[in-house]
Amino acid sequence: MKIILFRQLSCRLVFLLMLLGSTSLSAQKLLIPMDLSQTDHLKAYGLAYWGLTKNIEIDWLLNYRAGSFIMDYAENIASECRIRGVYFEQIDGATASAIYSEVQGENTNMDAVRLEKPPKIAVYTPPGSRPWDDAVTLALDYAEVKYDKIWDEEVIGDKLKDYDWLHLHHEDFTGQYGKFYASFAAAPWYIQQVALLESTAKKLGFKKVSQLKSAVAQKVRDFVNSGGFIFAMCSATDSYDIALAAENLDICEQMYDGDGADPDANSKLDFTRTFAFENFQLYMDPFKYEYSTIDVDANTRANINDNDYFTLFDFSAKYDPVPTMLTQCHANVVHNFLGQTTAFHKGIIKKSVTLLAEKDGTDEVKYIHGNIGRGTFTWYGGHDPEDYQHAIGDPPTDLSLHKNSPGYRLILNNILFPAAKKKKQKT
Repeated sequence: MKIILFRQLSCRLVFLLMLLGSTSLSAQKLLIPMDLSQTDHLKAYGLAYWGLTKNIEIDWLLNYRAGSFIMDYAENIASECRIRGVYFEQIDGATASAIYSEVQGENTNMDAVRLEKPPKIAVYTPPGSRPWDDAVTLALDYAEVKYDKIWDEEVIGDKLKDYDWLHLHHEDFTGQYGKFYASFAAAPWYIQQVALLESTAKKLGFKKVSQLKSAVAQKVRDFVNSGGFIFAMCSATDSYDIALAAENLDICEQMYDGDGADPDANSKLDFTRTFAFENFQLYMDPFKYEYSTIDVDANTRANINDNDYFTLFDFSAKYDPVPTMLTQCHANVVHNFLGQTTAFHKGIIKKSVTLLAEKDGTDEVKYIHGNIGRGTFTWYGGHDPEDYQHAIGDPPTDLSLHKNSPGYRLILNNILFPAAKKKKQKT
């Protein structure tokens, strides 16, 4: 009798220990810190995106260790982190509860947002474009984030409705071929670019490239109004707004479209159509490598590389979660970088637009965000965050050498915030 009772107690004890062990294991979390302890910040975003494709519930801990990610621990997730070189910490339930308590405390500028599903991503880029021509494509490829390439035919054909997030490659939406005529009119790549654009315009029923690009700009505007998210860098930012303001105007000189520009174009611009900028003036000189007074002239700072920085603004994580997500970074002062469009003069930015980063002591704004209809836009000045003064023909940036780039982190913030939903108090 005693032997039977002892065996029953032993079985119950083993069962209880197994239950406690199972409960402890299920309560464990996987934390991906995004502070200076992180070995590869860029691939950490790709890991989060991968998790969403596997229906893994992920919380983005805003301002906690520079914007960390947390999820239930599973060995396949840990294995994926190891494969990608992403640093993670396995924590128990008590530690996780303490983190959530800190993040959601009333006296902290932190919060948690649930990432719900991976956004469907499209990159608007010409056929045959090389990945190193565009920092966003470089970042997506390195982070292993899936995206589709689309161009004018797909946009005009209303394919944007199939996507949630759109990046605008360094396109010239004014129809002036990047205003490269003065320096590269005889270059083979320029001649090929003109031929491709002209044949595409003709194929889609437009007489001029400028008319095609204007129609594309309007399709993108409709996409945003309907709830889409767009992100653009360098010349795709100001040239896009110029195309909207100059709708139905001829702002291209003869070498670009076969006839002269409207000499009164500047007085006819309609700033009610634009997303971000107003009261700017176009540079009508076709030989000037600049579109308008929106852009800060990068030629004035070509030799100040080591002393050129911009500063990210601080936002309330609990009351302004979107700009907080867009500025998550392990550095609040970031090394600057130039481009055809380097940054934006503050006085030309609409009051409705949120400023995300600026160069201290100047009127130079680097990074902006705004709402249009049911969607949003985010503009980021400059060409390549790890190539201060990128020139045509320069070798591509190897992001494996810049795994912790603050400038590239800002790009990748943009692919996750469309997936986020404001998280309720955790119970």
